[in-house]
Amino acid sequence: MKRLIVLGAAILLTISAQAQTEEELKAQQAPKKAEIAKLQGEVNSLQAQIDALPGWKYGAFGTIGGNFSKFNDWYSQGAPNVSSGNIGITGNAFANKLEEKYFWRNSLSVNLGWVKFDEEGEEEEGFQEATDVFNVSSLYGYKLTDKIAVSALGEYRTTLLNNFNDPGYLDLGVGATWTPIPNLIVVVHPLNYNFVFSSGDSVFESSLGAKIVADYTRQIGKIAFKSNLSAFQSYESSDLSNFTWINSFSYKLWNQIGVGFEFGLRGNRQEAVNFANNNLLAEDPTAIPFEVGDSAVDNKIQSYYLLGLTYAF
Repeated sequence: MKRLIVLGAAILLTISAQAQTEEELKAQQAPKKAEIAKLQGEVNSLQAQIDALPGWKYGAFGTIGGNFSKFNDWYSQGAPNVSSGNIGITGNAFANKLEEKYFWRNSLSVNLGWVKFDEEGEEEEGFQEATDVFNVSSLYGYKLTDKIAVSALGEYRTTLLNNFNDPGYLDLGVGATWTPIPNLIVVVHPLNYNFVFSSGDSVFESSLGAKIVADYTRQIGKIAFKSNLSAFQSYESSDLSNFTWINSFSYKLWNQIGVGFEFGLRGNRQEAVNFANNNLLAEDPTAIPFEVGDSAVDNKIQSYYLLGLTYAF
């Protein structure tokens, strides 16, 4: 009995000593964390000053995501012999020239994706194109004040893997740019022409309207973030308007490698009607195509997302 009492007391003392040691270590750790947070704040402040210096500034980061699977005689599913895969690649790059009296901001965004689902006994199709986004823009502004400038914008959007420039969108316009903080750019161009390129008989039309762009790009420590909204409001008809909103996140884990997430939303009635017409005429070539203003076509919000590894250049 005495041995049990002594043993129990020894265990309690050991636990107490370990708890005390843990509390002491945590107490020593707290000021270190506070010091790191303070230093990180100073680093972010210095980086903001560096970003505001005149001259060219360059940057790029991208995301690669993928998964592959193969089932052999897996009878619990309807197709027991299947191979499938998904590959996605995104890239974001910029080249900005910031001077005392003017700025010139250039950006490039690409998102490409491929998918496959091959079942044994069926014709193998291999990887097919899925996500397909290409966007390049150039914004020049002459500063009236530190935050407001008269500006001109050129922006081109299309696909690369399928139907390049069919459709393709080119916005050219002039107006004003507001820069409330170094990382946020708001463009308002009331005079903008939206050129739409397409082949054959289609519903796509060019028109005059207003262009609005909002871009926020920021890097804080290991986190990189970019959000870009590009919208066109047609003066001729709201059915000719469109918008694209893309958001990219990246967290650096080791050296230049990290994890990334990107998602995008898009609204374009002309694309919705064109898609509906392609399906309609494929089933019945003699059918009467839909028109852009036809209420029978549901203009759903388009969306995509990609999660995977990133590499920062």
